[in-house]
Amino acid sequence: MNRFIIIFLFIQVSISFAYAQVKSADCWPSFRGDEQLTGKSPATIPTPLRLLWTFKTGDGIKSSPVIYKGIIFIGSDDGYIYAINAQGQLKWKFNAATSIEAAPLILDNVVYAGSLEGVLFALDTETGKVKWKYTTEGQISGSANWVYGPDKKQKRILVGSYDFFLHCLDAVTGKLIWKYESGNYINGSAAIVNKLAIFGGCDGFLHMVNTDKGNELKKVNIGTYVPASAALSGDKAWFGNYDGVFFCFDLKLKKISWKTAGGGAFMASPAISAGKVVTGSQNKTVYCFNASTGKVLWKYKALGKVDASPVIAGNQVVIASGDGRLHLLELNTGKETWSYEIGSPITGTPAVTSTMVVAGAGDGKVYAFGK
Repeated sequence: MNRFIIIFLFIQVSISFAYAQVKSADCWPSFRGDEQLTGKSPATIPTPLRLLWTFKTGDGIKSSPVIYKGIIFIGSDDGYIYAINAQGQLKWKFNAATSIEAAPLILDNVVYAGSLEGVLFALDTETGKVKWKYTTEGQISGSANWVYGPDKKQKRILVGSYDFFLHCLDAVTGKLIWKYESGNYINGSAAIVNKLAIFGGCDGFLHMVNTDKGNELKKVNIGTYVPASAALSGDKAWFGNYDGVFFCFDLKLKKISWKTAGGGAFMASPAISAGKVVTGSQNKTVYCFNASTGKVLWKYKALGKVDASPVIAGNQVVIASGDGRLHLLELNTGKETWSYEIGSPITGTPAVTSTMVVAGAGDGKVYAFGK
């Protein structure tokens, strides 16, 4: 029995004892909401939505917002990380000196955010004070994720960089524990289930790494760039590549379960819920696949590229697009139930809670919608 099978069986036995942050309808603590990057929120979207407020930063926004204890955290191309309260007022801002495109991660009252200069900052959520910073040798475009160490006590931060490495750091001190080298830039985030970190790279491989020691368990040739992150559920991983092929990978059998070609470049990460996988493409189309078979259940045509990753909340899908619009679609049918024209491209994933939907746009504004 090889090491990958042993690790996988351990995952299957212990998955019910999940170590993830407790999901809450009032909290969206990371890029895709949880460590498996499912893009699923337990919230019920407060419809009908209306614009509550906007907050202006100093430049365009590519970063995805996160929400913790009623505070919105987001990066901007102006080089600042912002903390904004639920009324749209500035709580604090931190000068990171260069653009922040990666979504922040909130863990234990600390916000972790990487910059295009390759620095990962750990800041106090209340004050914005620096706890530590760690420098990689390339830009950080993907959000950090976290995992427990072998003792189930130490928490670790995992972040990819354009230096080709996935870095594993002590969450409290920022000290390097290990780093794993891929063959090219790492643009997305690593999805995590227990001892397994899964990510695609610009080297055209899907990588599976043991999070205790950083050793490679498996890598699969996908053929071309995997610019976004995978979503995990059960023993499957879903992701798309730059050539417009979308994949379902079976972690147990260590092989591709299905793939569908013919889409545009998949820069968005998928969302998974109720047997459906939803993702956006640069061909201006939102796709909903049957998670088990790959059958296209519905398609929605936007007016611009859909680089922002979707969020599923109940029977609603939140979609942001390059045409400057925010959309709500029915999960079962793809029918649009609401839209709002911001007028500036949206490339970051919206944050969804029971009280608001928040998105940043290319005009440098943060938009908050609620009932």
